Amino acid sequence: MSAPPEQHPIAVLQTLLDEAVGIGVFPAAQAVVLHRGVQVFGGVAGKVSGDTRFDLASLTKVISTTALFLRMWTEGKVGPETLVSRYFPGSPVGDAGATVADLLYHRSGLPPFVPFFAQALTAHPELLDATCPSATRSRVRDEVLQAAASTPLAAAPRTRTAYSDVGFILLGEILSRAASAPLDTLFSRHVAEPLGLSARFHRLTDFPAGAVPAPTGATRPREPAPGQETLWKDVPTQPTRPGEVDDDNAWVMDGVAGHAGLFGTAVDVARFGQAVLDGCAGTSPVIAPAPLWHRSLATDALVQGSTRSMGFDSPSQVGSSAGRFVGDSPPGAVGHLGFTGTSLWVDLRRSLVVALVTNRVALGRQELRIRDFRPVFHDFVVEALGLTAISQGTHG
Repeated sequence: MSAPPEQHPIAVLQTLLDEAVGIGVFPAAQAVVLHRGVQVFGGVAGKVSGDTRFDLASLTKVISTTALFLRMWTEGKVGPETLVSRYFPGSPVGDAGATVADLLYHRSGLPPFVPFFAQALTAHPELLDATCPSATRSRVRDEVLQAAASTPLAAAPRTRTAYSDVGFILLGEILSRAASAPLDTLFSRHVAEPLGLSARFHRLTDFPAGAVPAPTGATRPREPAPGQETLWKDVPTQPTRPGEVDDDNAWVMDGVAGHAGLFGTAVDVARFGQAVLDGCAGTSPVIAPAPLWHRSLATDALVQGSTRSMGFDSPSQVGSSAGRFVGDSPPGAVGHLGFTGTSLWVDLRRSLVVALVTNRVALGRQELRIRDFRPVFHDFVVEALGLTAISQGTHG
């Protein structure tokens, strides 16, 4: 009998996923790795298939909102210097002179998070009814947008970086108004269809039929995330339908928002990551031409110490979720995380895309071992592909 073929080193990634499910880091996961445009790994763990959609959470900020900004910048409908006050006159952030670039770089001065949903659910408990009229959901969505626009600044624009959901709620609406179309329609037309993505928003008034996505939380509102325990009170919880967006602010916005709301697979996330590489190379200008990609992915030079580019983040110097290697060589890497346990990292030097999607919040928002798992997973990717020494120039 001949010996079995030697297993490719990258197969260890499947073991990592399976072990993480086994010890309760997350109940299910998908992962896809692309190197130089070729899929070198695709894995599934837990009770899901490769076609199961996951709640992508804040990956919405890059895959939808930032991509749509780039598309509209290309078309001349909006640009980095577009004033927020053009679309939200009289708002604190608009009156302070903030621009679309300030929102994208997370330097607008807006706070990270405001529980708009608490007021919305208190004033409109009928939102919890699956048969809630679309007119009510639309009116509440407008109320949330007005509340976001009325949010006082925590700092003057361009003085510090502070990751802000509030800023991206406003940014999503700016793009919608600039293009005179709903955000989910714009995403489908300008991102999902051209890139061949199955990803979509789950609008509550047009709830998708078919396969149920990987589960997240079970109640509405969700339990507070660590650090949010005192931000709202006296909002009774009720069971929630499977497949509804996990983020409560996105939920009261009818499931469609600039900061969260997108559902998709690891294949979708990886394809978008490849679109970033192809856009930078100029080989696929379906979203934007290469010069705009390069401008958008450059790290913010205005706020000292910022790791942010337009919409994207880059690996931090210490304790990066991307591990020790991703982004260690110029021109670095860009990516983003999602609260539900999702991530995308694109190493621009290595032409490497790592998409990891999980539903870790289904085990409770206090389950944070994903923070330890992500860097280990990414280190194994780079090591298995023999790309650790690229910073010394021994790999092309």
